Amino acid sequence: MSSLLATKAPDRLIAESRQEDAHTLKRALGPLNLVALGIGAIIGAGIFVLTGSAAAQSAGPAVVLSFVISGLGCAFAGLCYAEFASMIPIAGSAYSYSYATLGEFVAWIIGWDLILEYTFGSAAVASGWSGNLNLLLQHLGYGLPPQLTDTPGTVLVQYQGLWQAASTLPAGVSIAGLPTVHAVFNLVAFIAMLGVTLLLVIGIKESANFNTAIVFVKISTVLVFIGVAAIFLFKHPSIAWNNWHPFIPANQGGFGQFGWSGVAQAASLVFFAYIGFDAVSTTAQEARNPQKDMPIGILGSLAICTVLYIVTAALLTGMVNYTRLNVAAPVAAGIEAAGTRWGTYVVLIGTILGLSTTMMVMMLGQSRVLFAMSRDGLLPKWAGAVHPRFRTPWISTIAVGLFVALFGSLVPISALGRLTSIGTLLAFIIVCCGVLVLRRTRPDLPRPFRTPLVPAVPILGIVICFLMMATLPGGTWIRLVVWLLIGFVIYFGYGRKHSLVQKALSSKAETSPERALIGQ
Repeated sequence: MSSLLATKAPDRLIAESRQEDAHTLKRALGPLNLVALGIGAIIGAGIFVLTGSAAAQSAGPAVVLSFVISGLGCAFAGLCYAEFASMIPIAGSAYSYSYATLGEFVAWIIGWDLILEYTFGSAAVASGWSGNLNLLLQHLGYGLPPQLTDTPGTVLVQYQGLWQAASTLPAGVSIAGLPTVHAVFNLVAFIAMLGVTLLLVIGIKESANFNTAIVFVKISTVLVFIGVAAIFLFKHPSIAWNNWHPFIPANQGGFGQFGWSGVAQAASLVFFAYIGFDAVSTTAQEARNPQKDMPIGILGSLAICTVLYIVTAALLTGMVNYTRLNVAAPVAAGIEAAGTRWGTYVVLIGTILGLSTTMMVMMLGQSRVLFAMSRDGLLPKWAGAVHPRFRTPWISTIAVGLFVALFGSLVPISALGRLTSIGTLLAFIIVCCGVLVLRRTRPDLPRPFRTPLVPAVPILGIVICFLMMATLPGGTWIRLVVWLLIGFVIYFGYGRKHSLVQKALSSKAETSPERALIGQ
């Protein structure tokens, strides 16, 4: 049993992070790239897609408070991530951190959990990307066959000249008499993921440059919405007053259906909007100066996005009554309410480009976690194979890209979003625990960035993240448990037998490198 808790010494991880050869990742990222990667991942489906459904189904205008709660949880976790990323700048993120502090079995759980986060997160974003592209094409008069624009079985109706999911129709509108079809496959999402996969195989610098350029477009899109919405509401304050009242709608008789329980559940739903800053830590081994730049990338991107989120949510619910926000493109619906036709196109184009970078950064994080786990022997060698020319983990990137493309084309975005949220919250909890453990066991390690107010900050991160997990539906918990059980089968069937740490333990080697490997 004790072998399951064998740790990989931080000194060994730090030594590995300094290796540079044809089989390691290329160091090409500066602080601007890292902040842009964080923003590229964070501003995506959460703000552009899920904000509307969280307001319409759970919190009403008080979704603003939900963003504040989620932001606080992420801030505490982000401070813990920043300490680890500067101290142990290696690919693998929370997986590598937990290996150094809580042992191999916990590291496997968190690594498998991160695969859940990035896989289903990318798929959810691909689904949201498809919805926004289809809406833009319909506005331009080039609508795609509706059967190929959503997941199988989704009922699509043509309402006011646009094809949309029947579940997003305004309250009181019946589908009777409306043209109706059933979706069979989300071809748009499938093609989008294949394009992102190809870009990531080509190279980290090319991907980062593309992301940096699109991030400026993405932020500009959000600022355009904020500017148009603020001017409109300044001229029509009565509209905002009516839409914001009641700020917290009365509970409808069930947990999470408005009232304070709705605010809490919406916090766990819009938490998906913050997912991405942790993906920055997976690129630590590709940063030129990780000790200095990783905290800037993690905390800088998180701070910028939190402010934009709160302002956007407040203005969106002021522009459009929350009961009409359960649509595929709520931000576009908000700016359309201002009568700004050009603004609708700007927001849709910016949303599509923005979601593209979110998919890219999540896929980037996914392949780096697989790279780290393969390097430790817990997954087959092909998962960590680096392309000789592009210096990227190309095989795992392609394999995961195909898997994500299929999921994004077949599974509804709501289920994907909740799965991603619960997986990420679990990762945050373990990272916060890791800071507490390593402060006690290895206080001597140099920490270029130190999490302030320890143990208060890690404990608050653990508590808030766990409370958000507790508000998620039971079905999401069941899916998480099933996913973890599959992971246990793989670990005990393959990972433990091939683990470098376990091999060192069983051979009782006396060489100093192996002693370092097992933390002796």
